Amino acid sequence: MNIATTLHSWDESVALFERRGLPVSSYENLYEEEYDVHSGALSIEGHLDLDAAQPEGTGYIVDGDLDVTGAVLNTDDGCPALIVLGDLRAAAVYLEGDAKLLVRGSVHVEAFVGNMTDKLVMLHGDLHARVTVLSAEFEPDLIEGTLHGPVLAPAYLAPAGAEAPAAPETVLVPEVLCTGADDGADDVRGFDAPGVHGGRLLRRIEAGLPVTLAAGRDRASDHPPA
Repeated sequence: MNIATTLHSWDESVALFERRGLPVSSYENLYEEEYDVHSGALSIEGHLDLDAAQPEGTGYIVDGDLDVTGAVLNTDDGCPALIVLGDLRAAAVYLEGDAKLLVRGSVHVEAFVGNMTDKLVMLHGDLHARVTVLSAEFEPDLIEGTLHGPVLAPAYLAPAGAEAPAAPETVLVPEVLCTGADDGADDVRGFDAPGVHGGRLLRRIEAGLPVTLAAGRDRASDHPPA
């Protein structure tokens, strides 16, 4: 992944945050170190794999909108921070490690997934998702705007403003539902979101395949039978 960036000191990064109106309550929780800054909007083909990224500093700051044709992925601890000072659009966001994701604007995805992570996740706009899956005590630290779309989560997680719980089979494709026959504890990845098979969900997102029924219908309508 080749992102054109300029290394900023912590003081330079804070000055940028202040110019763009990112609240102190967000960036005060970041490591006070150097960050790689991309000026303006950024488009990335394929996945943005934070586990594989190697910035010079502690993370990336995108000074504009970020569009990712694939997913924003984090499954390991120790990944770089990602700060987006505009809107974030991606096929999916999947966070499972030591994630630090700050978005000044809104997030638009098919699926927003968070699982058992020691994280800092603050979204200052809306979260537009065909499905939000929360598991193993994961919950965004902040969704300042409105959470749009169904949420699949254990009963102890109830994000403010979330819609009434949905049945997973009414939202997700059958391939990512628990069946009981092959739901080994390791492969499930510790998911306790009812009815969701975490391993198959991640593999499908990594493969770039739709995980919601609505997205599947959209793709089918793009390619009608001959």
